Amino acid sequence: MHGRVDNVRVSLEELSPGELSVNPVLAEVVRSGYVESRHRGTVVALAPNGTFAFIAGSANTAVLPRSSNKPLQAAAMLRAGLPLEGELLALAAASHAGEDFHARGVHDILDVAGLTASDLRCPPALPQDEQTARRLIRESDTPESRVRMNCSGKHAAMLATCIANDWPTESYLDPAHPLQHHIRKTIEELAREPVAAIGVDGCGAPLFALTLGGLARAFRSLVLAEPGTPERKVADAMRKFPEWTSGSARDENRLMNAVPGLLLKGGAEGIDAFALPDGSAAALKIEDGAARARTPVTVAILAVLGAQPPAELATTVVTGGGNPVGVIRSARLAFPDAGWGTETSV
Repeated sequence: MHGRVDNVRVSLEELSPGELSVNPVLAEVVRSGYVESRHRGTVVALAPNGTFAFIAGSANTAVLPRSSNKPLQAAAMLRAGLPLEGELLALAAASHAGEDFHARGVHDILDVAGLTASDLRCPPALPQDEQTARRLIRESDTPESRVRMNCSGKHAAMLATCIANDWPTESYLDPAHPLQHHIRKTIEELAREPVAAIGVDGCGAPLFALTLGGLARAFRSLVLAEPGTPERKVADAMRKFPEWTSGSARDENRLMNAVPGLLLKGGAEGIDAFALPDGSAAALKIEDGAARARTPVTVAILAVLGAQPPAELATTVVTGGGNPVGVIRSARLAFPDAGWGTETSV
């Protein structure tokens, strides 16, 4: 009958193995000595030779990498003639905090293209940097802007790439646009797998789904590329100017400054992806999308892969009454016996 919702019973036999599987706990929230919350997720890590180092969880399911795709998008734009380098190239791959130097950089990219902030198609937003946001709220009747939105560097670079190729700028976010078609093909090449789906990111840009293995392979491709290539230029710019890719107070900035040669890019909904200069790489997805679990898990993976991340980033403080009463930490049993794994190529 129209409008009626029937009860549907599904037996265990009717469910696929993927629907029955449960991802492992990657992080725990400890308050006053009691584990009050747990975050499950998936990790795929690659050894320096490109084989699996270890896997935790369902590695074959495609995810939406969100802003972790930005270095790959920036490499594609360089291939297409984007005329940026240094800090501005790092900004093209950024989820920036909206600090004043980020905003000036976005205007500089737009100036290269002969365009203005009105050409951006990302939504207006407050800066993610809290001090900057508070100052703009005090000083301005319109503190939100497209330029301060964390993806504006990418959008400005997309527009500059369109100008360099005489492509239309009004429709640059259309998945059928020549720019987005080129970005998709580049991502597929770097990840060595087809894009599983196309979504819409929070900024309005097309979002290309990959497996975590594909995302890790793509980051590995960037750090191992020959010097002077578009891929290596992106990796080098991000590593040299991590504050432009993230923000002055961001964990990404602190990690890339502390771990020599680390290329790291986070994404919304609990995504992190990174690669080290020796070719080891990893990508992770926190199943419930919690950003608070990302850094402790990433630090644990870096340590397993032989890096020496700063100990102070291995946990995040949990407070009660304004005082420290616990931590967010990686789960001790998330990666049992993790070492170099099989010689199966990924």
